[in-house]
Amino acid sequence: QVQLVESGGGAVQPGGSLRLSCAASGVAVNKNAMNWIRQAPGKGLEWVSGISKSGGGTSYADSVRGRFTISRDNAKNMVYLQMNNLSPEDSGVYFCAMARGDVHYRLLDEYQYRGQGTRVTVSS
Repeated sequence: QVQLVESGGGAVQPGGSLRLSCAASGVAVNKNAMNWIRQAPGKGLEWVSGISKSGGGTSYADSVRGRFTISRDNAKNMVYLQMNNLSPEDSGVYFCAMARGDVHYRLLDEYQYRGQGTRVTVSS
């Protein structure tokens, strides 16, 4: 059984940092591209960042580029999202998701696997 389990969310003040983790079981995180997507309250899904199957390519939404960093540890079967200089606009539920192929640069209509999400709240 495949599971993606996110952790690391929480409440933080503007300008703060969080590190999200995605623990995979039943599937290797380098099987396909891994992505972070988020959903703000009352809004649709937004693609945030992705890392290619090989790990050699990373992509970021314009809204997070320069502040967020995606990484992957194949040995631990984990994917991470380091988020710095957070703003209230970054609030939402963050999901890690495995694409069906090597798409790591945009939102897909569906993902092969997706976790249950971890909530991030940025507020003063």
